[in-house]
Amino acid sequence: MSGGLIGTEVASCPPGFAKRILVTGGAGFIASHVVVLLVENYPNYLIINLDKLDYCASLKNLERVSDKHNYKFVQGDICEPDFIKKLFETEKIDIVLHFAAQTHVDLSFWHKFKFTHVNVYGTYILLGAAYEANVEKFIYVSTDEVYGGSHNKEFDESSPKQPTNPYATSKAAAECFVQSYWERYQFPVVITRSSNVYGPHQFPEKVIPKFISLLQQNRKCCIHGSGLQKRNFLYASDVAEAFVILMKKGQPGEIYNIGTDFEMSITQLAKELIHLIKNTNSEAETEYWMDYVKDRPANDSGYPMNFRKICSLGWRPKVPWKEGIKKTIEWYQDNFHNWKNAEKALEPFPLPEEPV
Repeated sequence: MSGGLIGTEVASCPPGFAKRILVTGGAGFIASHVVVLLVENYPNYLIINLDKLDYCASLKNLERVSDKHNYKFVQGDICEPDFIKKLFETEKIDIVLHFAAQTHVDLSFWHKFKFTHVNVYGTYILLGAAYEANVEKFIYVSTDEVYGGSHNKEFDESSPKQPTNPYATSKAAAECFVQSYWERYQFPVVITRSSNVYGPHQFPEKVIPKFISLLQQNRKCCIHGSGLQKRNFLYASDVAEAFVILMKKGQPGEIYNIGTDFEMSITQLAKELIHLIKNTNSEAETEYWMDYVKDRPANDSGYPMNFRKICSLGWRPKVPWKEGIKKTIEWYQDNFHNWKNAEKALEPFPLPEEPV
């Protein structure tokens, strides 16, 4: 069931489904993997994908499930209260997986208001509607970046939030709204904070698809600052499985880190991708494809996380780096133009298009 519904028109939900699950931002990166996993593995669940189709979203991410009987796409904005209220009233939603957000750190410095409006106000609107509709679980998708950076100190779920950029600040603020509904109303919310995710479907403004796409176009990797900053990388299908487990077993009022022990510096990442894509045989050949540019503002050194809590529910990352990165490289070879403005994403820094 792939028909799009735009504006404030919301069709009634087909009968006969055991659960009705709303996934916001379902045409984006991680959420599209979650939608596909749910649609294909839970035919008795209706999966409703709500997405306004912003620049980084693509319905091509959902082509393999677009005609399935238990999938519905609704085009709409989480920041429109009347539309969201009507959506919950009409669809009789049981579970919410809230991914929709502005997520690019570099852009957040130029568009602070937009990030605050979508990430904080949008979450506030969605949360209120879900509470009024008495949904059985509301999963809020946050980020490891709310912890701030660390060289070696491992963050657990009780670590204080110390965000260092407007994106992370907006996610931390939205977390506070979500947590307040648990504290005040015992509304069954769950918060997740995950490491960097990579894989097919990701708009090429983020580091892995950006480097892959640059190299596939015979352009150099643009490395911010020293390139010594480290990141932990999780493959998209592993993260999707984590959300399904949390949907079933996540305890209300709890926070879960979705992490991995696999870590590498941005320089290491660039060298590995250059070797895989350009088949370089020497350090000099590899260095040729690396272009060091000025650093990003507040570029955190890393986000090492303790993720034993979600492991206790039966989840572990499964996809090895070599397997995941191979699949990712192959996907971008054929799908870079799934977004109309993908080429613009390959610039070293985003350019401001509107007042801060």
